[in-house]
Order: sequence, then C-alpha cells, then structure tokens
Amino acid sequence: MKTVIFDLDGTLADTSGDLIAAANACFIAEGHGALLDEKADALTAFHGGRAMLRLGYSRIGASDEAAVDAQYPALLDYYSENIDVKTKLYPGAVEAIKELQAAGYALGVCTNKPAGLAETLLEKLGVRDLFGSMIGADTLPVRKPDPAPYVEAVTQAGGAVEHSVLIGDTETDAKTAAAAGVPVVLVGFGPEGTGVARLVPDALLMGYDQLGKVVRTLIG
Repeated sequence: MKTVIFDLDGTLADTSGDLIAAANACFIAEGHGALLDEKADALTAFHGGRAMLRLGYSRIGASDEAAVDAQYPALLDYYSENIDVKTKLYPGAVEAIKELQAAGYALGVCTNKPAGLAETLLEKLGVRDLFGSMIGADTLPVRKPDPAPYVEAVTQAGGAVEHSVLIGDTETDAKTAAAAGVPVVLVGFGPEGTGVARLVPDALLMGYDQLGKVVRTLIG
C-alpha cells in the first residue's frame, strides 16, 4: 500500500507558541524572565525542548548543560499541561489528509516529540484517528534521522517503505528520508519558509491544497 508519513511539529501543526511558552515558564521560574520570543525563535522550538533551553541560557551568558538537564523535566511538565493553548493545525491539513485517506493511501506520523505528548496533542487536535501509526521519539531506542522510526511508522500503518513518502519541515526529516531511501516533501510555510529549499527536497509544499498532487507525482 502506498503510504504517506507526516512529521508533526512544524509540518501538521504550528506548535511553536506552546513550546516557547513552556521554555519561558522555566526561565521565569528561575527569575530570568521570558528569554525566548514566540515568533523570532519559532524555528528553534521545532528542534526540541533542550534546544530552546540552550538558546535561552545562552542569552544570559550561561552554557551549563546541567541546567538544561535540570529544567527539561519541568519544561515537559508545563508543556503537557498547556499543549494546545496556541497550537493549530496548518490550514487545509485535515482536508488534504482525508482526501489521501479516501484515495486509499495509508497514513502515519513519525515525530521526534515524545510519543505520549504526540498522542495527546493529536487527540486534542481531533486528528489521531486519521493515522494508522504514530511513532514518537521514545517509541524505539533510536529517533529520526535514523530511518528505523520511519520504517516502523510505514509498517504499522500497513504500507511498504518502497512506496512511501515523508512530509516534513526540517533537515532532520530530509536526512531521515535519505537514510530510508524515500522521497521527502518539505513544507514551505513553516518558520524557515521557503528557506528549506536549500535542503533540496523532492518537492516543496507551499500549501496543503497541493498535497494530493505532490504525493501522486512522487509515489503514484
């Protein structure tokens, strides 16, 4: 079965606002104030909680990895309790996914977000039932860009890797697809915008209204 696997943060949904808020909650609790900007630092948000903490601490001249390790659990706790305050699915995502589903494609999610948080978010956004698989950062011993999580996402969705495509938004997704030997589509509407073209994806998706056409072109 032909299969389409999606990244979550920055691909299906703009989660940056809630992620930045979680990091800032940690900084505020320590008396530093809000060290990150919701819009300017959105791209860092999509590289994970530790990346946000490192960036914030760097702005006050701190680079202690121990502080990052100490605050990471607090960040996850805050985020889990405030996971869908600002987060929104990108326009047209649900309609495009349902069209693929109706056309017979298997669908799944492969994210570097912890699996429990990813499951919760997809449920709260009302789209979990659209996907036959959901592989998170801690589902397997390895995470993207190792190809194993992607392969597992395709397999659990009922598809075949050789007839699959990855929809993502970062270099991690591009490297994952390359490692798995499959085409990659990168979205051009995330924080980096069309700058992701530098990664030379097989296609650049400028809106979910184009998804069906792009998928058919790449895997039939």
